[in-house]
Amino acid sequence: MEESSYSNLSTSHLLGSVPAVTNEEKKASYEVPEANMQIFPPNNGSGGGRGRGYQTLEAPTEEFEQQPPNNWSGVFSISSYTQYFNVDTDVVIYRLISSFYPVTGDFFSKIDANPDLYGLIWITTTLVFMLASFGNWATYLMQKHSDGTTSWSFDVGYINAAAVGIYGYAVVVPMSFKFLLQYLGSNASLVRFWCMWGYSFSIFIPTALLLLIPVEILRWIIILIAGSASSCFVALNLKSYIEGANDLKMMVVAAFLLQMALAIFIKVWFFP
Repeated sequence: MEESSYSNLSTSHLLGSVPAVTNEEKKASYEVPEANMQIFPPNNGSGGGRGRGYQTLEAPTEEFEQQPPNNWSGVFSISSYTQYFNVDTDVVIYRLISSFYPVTGDFFSKIDANPDLYGLIWITTTLVFMLASFGNWATYLMQKHSDGTTSWSFDVGYINAAAVGIYGYAVVVPMSFKFLLQYLGSNASLVRFWCMWGYSFSIFIPTALLLLIPVEILRWIIILIAGSASSCFVALNLKSYIEGANDLKMMVVAAFLLQMALAIFIKVWFFP
């Protein structure tokens, strides 16, 4: 009873009194503002490229424009040749197979759009190790075939000879032909020469395996056939490359003889 009487007292005259909150005031409604999405313009590189802008996610397009090294600084710069190692395996295999058909003479047309240096490095390195290992193995077989009582030891010098001979030939000979042709007024591509000469060594890889046969006359027949095939491959492709320049035909003959000299060097030095 006392509590109900206290509640009926008027409190409006009291200083600092707070009026009662009505139900309408309690029902405060809050409206969520609509999202205003701002679309940024694509990044077209305007404004000096300072703003990133909105960029769409899409598959990157790879466009490789191979620029041959035209000056001396480009020739001796490693960064100038990194683009020539971007080649697929099936392309390398196709070019390897093409190098075993020397009579076509169209290798430069096959590599014109995308010459590579991967084949040069891979083939020459494989050939160096095969000549060093199989050369020692052939020496062992020949020694056991002639005199089984003599002791045999591994000749480490074969590795040095193979590395100097193969790497030196693969780099110096194409470079010499490039600068000589350029001096004579013919346009020549050093990368394409390196690519062509590199694939010309591929026939010597299975030849090194066949030279393990301990029959001297058969070894000479094998190396002469392989050398002739490799020499024809280089000479015919070089002829098609400089076609029309009659005064440069001696270059083709020189390339043929140098390739035959390489084949004879392989036989005499590693498979005596």
